[in-house]
Amino acid sequence: MATRGPRKKTIIGLIHLEPLPGTPYYASEALPDIVAKAVRSARALVAGGADGCLVQTVDRVYPTGDDADPARIAAMSRVLLAIRQEVPAEFRVGVQMMINAVRPSLAVAAVCGGDFVRASCLVGVTASPFGLVEGAPWEVVRYRHAIHAGGIELDAEIGSMHFRPLDDRMGPAEAARAAKLVGADSVALSSPDDDRTLSMIDEVRAVVPGMPVMLAGNTHHGNAARLLARADGAYVGSCLEPDGWGGVADADRTRSYMDVVARVEQS
Repeated sequence: MATRGPRKKTIIGLIHLEPLPGTPYYASEALPDIVAKAVRSARALVAGGADGCLVQTVDRVYPTGDDADPARIAAMSRVLLAIRQEVPAEFRVGVQMMINAVRPSLAVAAVCGGDFVRASCLVGVTASPFGLVEGAPWEVVRYRHAIHAGGIELDAEIGSMHFRPLDDRMGPAEAARAAKLVGADSVALSSPDDDRTLSMIDEVRAVVPGMPVMLAGNTHHGNAARLLARADGAYVGSCLEPDGWGGVADADRTRSYMDVVARVEQS
């Protein structure tokens, strides 16, 4: 494996959970297997050299508000604790309770040793298959302060499969500016069109210089070098999973992706 260079990129592997307790599609007694699968993925990401993981709920259908069923929060906490106990202290562990349960994500991260959360809609309004999703920055910021979670970093999606603003005036740069004002530590964006992804990065850099920009998806071994030459890091999912999206991460696939990253860092 190539040695990581000075231009450090942050690579976060996605861990997709099956439906959790408190949701309509949870399979009875499935939680122990869900936890074990998540831990296997986390171990593989560590072995492959990734910098961290983002644990995402994939419950198939979601409420659109910034809230979650107590059983769902408890189950997510169990997953986070299991992962945190199995990975090194420097391995970053994030939480994203979909579709936009930001405050529950902050709570789980703060209590269970998480390092960051990713918000699908921190500012603005976006459409989803489950209805309109409205950012609630006042409530998020107030709650983050109330539970003393200022050390939990907040990453805001500003142009991705989860966030497509309904207001035409809110492009990626405007969303990034608003997210930074609210208190986001970084922003995440992506498009299936690589050229569009690069254009969005440039727009954000011009308006919010210094704001870390993560790739929210759509990277793979073939395009990672081009995209990471301009971005600060990436969330990486299906290309690390031999069985496709939602499968268990593979250490060898992660290692080969990180080889690409190392070459970018050294260039």
